[in-house]
Amino acid sequence: MKIIPILELIRLEESEAGTFGILRIQKEIALFTLEPQDRVNAVSISCIPAQQYMCERFVSDRHGETFRVKDVPGRAGIIFHAGNYQDETQGCILLGTGIATGKRGVNNSKLALVAFLEYLKGYNLAHLTVKEVY
Repeated sequence: MKIIPILELIRLEESEAGTFGILRIQKEIALFTLEPQDRVNAVSISCIPAQQYMCERFVSDRHGETFRVKDVPGRAGIIFHAGNYQDETQGCILLGTGIATGKRGVNNSKLALVAFLEYLKGYNLAHLTVKEVY
């Protein structure tokens, strides 16, 4: 039996450009994240509450294969997907290989999503803990 992978999204900064963090997979820093600012869990415009979740492999009509965050209070359809700036989050979690300068966002998002799926190859579930350290 496979052990379910552990994901940790550690939020490090919140600004006008969004909520930035890192994603650790199995205790290793893997990728950068961008979410909307905290707007008290408002649908499509807020980051999700900091707590623990289960994630499941999912195929989105718009974004393709990814993982969906399950049982977010008052929300549905929260996924990890490609995008570079807060206005592309739609309340979801964007992945990147770094933080963009100039207009703040994440870099190489499509490449980061491919890497994310490679990390989770062979798994249909993952455990996600969202923490805030700012």
